[in-house]
Amino acid sequence: MGWSQLKNGPLLESVERAFDVFLTTDKNLRYQQNLRGRQLAILVLPTPNWRQVQLHTNEVLVAVNSMQPGEYRELRW
Repeated sequence: MGWSQLKNGPLLESVERAFDVFLTTDKNLRYQQNLRGRQLAILVLPTPNWRQVQLHTNEVLVAVNSMQPGEYRELRW
């Protein structure tokens, strides 16, 4: 999407305009950014390891489908 140069707030703003849910592994996002008023649901995965994520795709799917705008949630496994 050409967003590789975007960081932090500008990245979240771009994602929010294009998507409903943002998946990340950045557990510090909630402390680094003011998430108040965001319409973007943010789901934090516990690892960037794709093999581990693949083992939990059902949990990720359930979380994504149940999240509300502005919600922040961290998965643990």
